[in-house]
Amino acid sequence: MKKIERALLSVSDKTGIVEFASGLHRRGVALLSTGGTFKLLKENGLPVTAVEDYTGFPEMLDGRVKTLHPKIHGGILARKNHQEDLDSIAGHGILSIDLVVVNLYPFEATIAKPGVQLEEAVENIDIGGPSMLRAAAKNYLFTAPVADAADYPVILSLMDENGGDLPDEFRFSLMVKVFSHTANYDTMIARYFQGKQPGQTGPLPWLQISSKLTESLRYGENSHQSAAVYGDFYRFFTKLHGKELSYNNLVDVQASVELIEEFSEPTLAIIKHTNPCGVASGKTLSEAWDAAYETDRQAPFGGIIAVNRPLDRETAEKINDIFTEIIIAPEFEPGVLEFLQKKRDRRLLRQNLKVTGSYPYQIKSIAGGFLVQTPDFHKTSGKDLKVVTRRIPGPEELENLLFAWRVVKHVKSNAIVFGGKNRTLGIGAGQMSRVDSSRTAVWKAGEAGLSLVGSVVASDAFFPFPDGILAAADAGATAVIQPGGSVRDAEIIEAADLQGLAMVFTGIRHFRH
Repeated sequence: MKKIERALLSVSDKTGIVEFASGLHRRGVALLSTGGTFKLLKENGLPVTAVEDYTGFPEMLDGRVKTLHPKIHGGILARKNHQEDLDSIAGHGILSIDLVVVNLYPFEATIAKPGVQLEEAVENIDIGGPSMLRAAAKNYLFTAPVADAADYPVILSLMDENGGDLPDEFRFSLMVKVFSHTANYDTMIARYFQGKQPGQTGPLPWLQISSKLTESLRYGENSHQSAAVYGDFYRFFTKLHGKELSYNNLVDVQASVELIEEFSEPTLAIIKHTNPCGVASGKTLSEAWDAAYETDRQAPFGGIIAVNRPLDRETAEKINDIFTEIIIAPEFEPGVLEFLQKKRDRRLLRQNLKVTGSYPYQIKSIAGGFLVQTPDFHKTSGKDLKVVTRRIPGPEELENLLFAWRVVKHVKSNAIVFGGKNRTLGIGAGQMSRVDSSRTAVWKAGEAGLSLVGSVVASDAFFPFPDGILAAADAGATAVIQPGGSVRDAEIIEAADLQGLAMVFTGIRHFRH
């Protein structure tokens, strides 16, 4: 019968290690240790042998070489069901090591520090730790590998239940955890230094993805799909009220916040299935709500509302009149949170950090691999615009064009947005032709009882034919903003001139699929 008789402990994070080592000692386990861990255990009165005393070889190179020794790795890798292995290590005076408890140099915490130097990052790359963990994980049936302090009490309990041994199934789970842990560690290192590589341009030679499970979700986009959240999404948001967020909720939250971050003035956005159904800016959030909600009074039911100012009581009372899945704000003014919490199923989120610019790549799965692109964080200002028509847009038209352009960037293609002064008037999303998106936007404005006379139009991509321009003019629009770049640009410009429209090109397309 196997039994844990000797343990090697060498940890950077010493949380719980004294208690665990004490528990092992009480169960008759001999302790080996290194450096700071050895010192801590010794100070706490535990009988522990220093690795350098065991190996007969002192630490060297400022501690870079401590455990890289045959008396360590031979003891870890020996298979107790192979007599040749046991004879081999015995012949070299090597003792079997049955438990390896290691956590690694804090590389992630080091590179997260402001102004960290390359040399400091390099020195926080652990060599001996991963080597011992991987060796133990390979030999998990005989040398249990431990990298997670949460497993300490479980191990002691299982030893008591199994005569000093650990069940093979549990050993297997430790092995899986260790290889996942070391893989993540190596990924962090590779990802960090890839970003520091001189002259690195274009796609990285390897896509490094490693992210810890945050939570399992009830289901994915549909109830028959499984789903989970990985990473640190909840560093950016804190859920203050309501049931757990679903897969679709999380996607909508991301879309809502990236849209609202386009604006510096008080702005409110209403989102449904990642598409905005109303966006407006105003002197106050209450004023912005009135204009945004007026764009479409049907779609917001069951939608998401995001604001870029602390949510006040007046605005909250207006929002409270409709069923809303999620409300997102950077903060809630006194009494507002308690007021909104009266509806049990509504989720309330506080946004802690800016989302735009927080991730370097967007990744989508395809057969056999991934599509990777940089996110569309491009900002357009007035100086980027090229007037292509005889009529130049006036100052107010220009302001309205830029507002509509910020919104259309966040509408699914083909995307058309009719806008007025700091507000949306009609939105057409995701149609198979651009003219159909225009017609949808006009129809939605009509349903809402909003006049498009004097409005502006934003298109996420160029108009391939003059029909989209003519539809905008027929609805009452006076100015158009679009990327340009069509082989028929000359025809489009001519159609705009004939209608008396002002039109500007951005030179930037904002497809969103």
